[in-house]
Amino acid sequence: MVQQFNPDDPIQEALTPPSSWYTSPNFLSLEFDQVFFRGWQAVGYTEQVQEANSFFTGRLGNIEYVVCCDENGKLHAFHNVCRHHASLLAFGSGKGSCFTCPYHGWTYGLDGALLKATRITGIKNFNVREFGLIPLRVAIWGPFILLNLEKETLSQQDCDDDVGMEWLGSSSEILSTNGVDNSLSYLCRREYFIECNWKVFCDNYLDGGYHVPFAHKDLASGLKLDSYSTTVYEKVSIQTCDGGEEQGQNDFNRLGSKSLYAFIYPNFMVNRQDRYGPWMDTNLVVPLGPRRCKVVFDYFLDTSLKDDEAFVVKSLEDSEKVQMEDIKLCESVQRGLESPAYGSGRYAPMVEKAMYHFHCLLHRNLMK
Repeated sequence: MVQQFNPDDPIQEALTPPSSWYTSPNFLSLEFDQVFFRGWQAVGYTEQVQEANSFFTGRLGNIEYVVCCDENGKLHAFHNVCRHHASLLAFGSGKGSCFTCPYHGWTYGLDGALLKATRITGIKNFNVREFGLIPLRVAIWGPFILLNLEKETLSQQDCDDDVGMEWLGSSSEILSTNGVDNSLSYLCRREYFIECNWKVFCDNYLDGGYHVPFAHKDLASGLKLDSYSTTVYEKVSIQTCDGGEEQGQNDFNRLGSKSLYAFIYPNFMVNRQDRYGPWMDTNLVVPLGPRRCKVVFDYFLDTSLKDDEAFVVKSLEDSEKVQMEDIKLCESVQRGLESPAYGSGRYAPMVEKAMYHFHCLLHRNLMK
């Protein structure tokens, strides 16, 4: 299936990946092993663990993880699995000085050390130091928390030193100087469960605004679609578009603004007005099955506008409308991919460069 896509064909001649990439359970298993369990993956934002003893949990494929901040303010991440009989330790998010297994009461510190193993009198050849939580590499870039799920070990110092270049390549400085930074405050989260393969959502995001005038008429009215441009970097593609006519002092697409849409391979997106804009949202696409995914939207806002209820409500309503329109599109595409009438498609070379880049990166990882 992997070889049915040829990245050596120029975009003007290339066929898109076959429908089996979007429908096969075996293909999704390969993607977890070769794509999601390699390299850095965005999993959250720094405000989730800003306070001492705070934590949050998540799942990617069959990996359950917990990210936490200990009492000294140090960030940690672990497999969220008790070393005794495999129960999950923590659920959701919250605060606490330790993790206590709800099954048999084994207790771990936020540094991963096993603090208490209940009722083990008579056990032999047991070394408490060997039964701490299994660590995961964790790092921070800007406002985002990243995990590396590879099995090979690497020092935490190496993670901190290299994460920007490893995750973003040469686009790191470009993003940080265009407002993808810690200048905004966290606002809220929304989650959407969509009946489509995770790549369908990514493809929709990466079509260079191709679908916007047809599917998002209200959004299109606030954008100068003929200004759409795409720049491709090592693992990142950045789409930009100028705003439309002035509609109000706090309007997201006010006159002179530029919207930036950054796709960070394989499944993370950052939507930001230029460095002077008040709003940013991120989209994290989590595969749940061959034809199902969860998309996590996190919203960030300039602190001066957090109390502007009218602006916040209107912005979230506009975002919700666009997401409902996109969900309808993506679920329709998934049904079409499952039809015997479709095998592969073609690219529109002038607008779908970012999508083609995404497929080529996938192919490269899957062939390793």
